[in-house]
Amino acid sequence: MTKSANTEAIEKGTGKPWSEWLKFLDGINAKDLTHKEIAEKVREHGSDGWWAQGITVAYEQHIGRRVPGQDSSGEFSVSVTKTMNGNMDTALEAWIRLAGDRSEFNDVSVAEPGEISKTDKWRYWRATLSDDTRVLVTTTDKSPGKSSLTVTSEKLPSAEAVEHWRGYWKTFLANLDQN
Repeated sequence: MTKSANTEAIEKGTGKPWSEWLKFLDGINAKDLTHKEIAEKVREHGSDGWWAQGITVAYEQHIGRRVPGQDSSGEFSVSVTKTMNGNMDTALEAWIRLAGDRSEFNDVSVAEPGEISKTDKWRYWRATLSDDTRVLVTTTDKSPGKSSLTVTSEKLPSAEAVEHWRGYWKTFLANLDQN
């Protein structure tokens, strides 16, 4: 089961108890606002963009607007991360060796093969599957000699699909060659 937003982390990160956030959100009738409008009001109230998103998601889960793992469009996504030896380019190369030419993932065929893009801080590999879900892989440098590789399944139809793909990606990443 996907777990709901961690309100303890929100309290620690923002310095305000969750009960105060609920009082603020109820006071602005956040239940009648869109996700974007809620996040903007939270930002205006003094929380940066990252915490504003976290508070908004937690509130939407609190009022039953969304379930854990569901985004504001109603779709679901799941990510699995692995710490790798080497830098972000080494991690991306390992991913490409394992997955780059695959015709399917989890018995779902690849509709659009993986494409690579890069920024100074990130490397990306994206592919679309035949069921219209997407696979996004991101790599970034974590510390000297270490990097992080995250694989995300996007546009999933349900919370059950989240758990199905989480298990698949954990097993898949266990085979990732770090040499």
